[in-house]
Amino acid sequence: MSDIDQSGIFRIARAGQAQEVPAAPLNLGLRVRDLRKERGWTLERAASQAGLARSTLSKIENGQMSPTYEALKKLAQGLSITVPQLFTPPSRPQASGRMAVTTAAEGQAQATATYEHRLLAGAFRTKRMLPYTARIRARTLEEFGGWVRHDGEEFLYVLTGVARLYTEFHEPVDLRRGDSAYYDASMGHNIISLSPEDATVLWVTSLV
Repeated sequence: MSDIDQSGIFRIARAGQAQEVPAAPLNLGLRVRDLRKERGWTLERAASQAGLARSTLSKIENGQMSPTYEALKKLAQGLSITVPQLFTPPSRPQASGRMAVTTAAEGQAQATATYEHRLLAGAFRTKRMLPYTARIRARTLEEFGGWVRHDGEEFLYVLTGVARLYTEFHEPVDLRRGDSAYYDASMGHNIISLSPEDATVLWVTSLV
């Protein structure tokens, strides 16, 4: 098992030119750290996924050791990528130019016993986030008949009134205009209005 030379130069062929030009050397430690953070993983989780010691992964990320090929295979498998992808610089995102505007008079309303949702950016059938406003009708936790759970993460921002956010693993928290919360949506959660009028909130749910 041989060590990997992190100072190796990757060659990029330019269209219309016969010669190859050197690209900036890729820092394996930074690449591994970026891949881990893209997934929202701690060092502990990433090390566990790869079957490596936390200290080993930390040294790799900080450039304090060159991993063996076996360690590279474990890293790649834990990150669900191939070994070559560990040494491939991330591609630059291309701007798509997509934009959707929802005026105050627009938005598809969906009423339930506890909420009245107004979907935003409805012109896009495929998107990575689901933005919507909601009027909170519920006044007690019992009105829900159980926790709400779904995939993804969620951002909540109070627009008017006072709302109380209940979550499965935390104490209830009261939120007023301008307050916000970001949480794991697979954790049970419900929200009720505490103010005389229905509280209104902006919700953004991740879809990936």
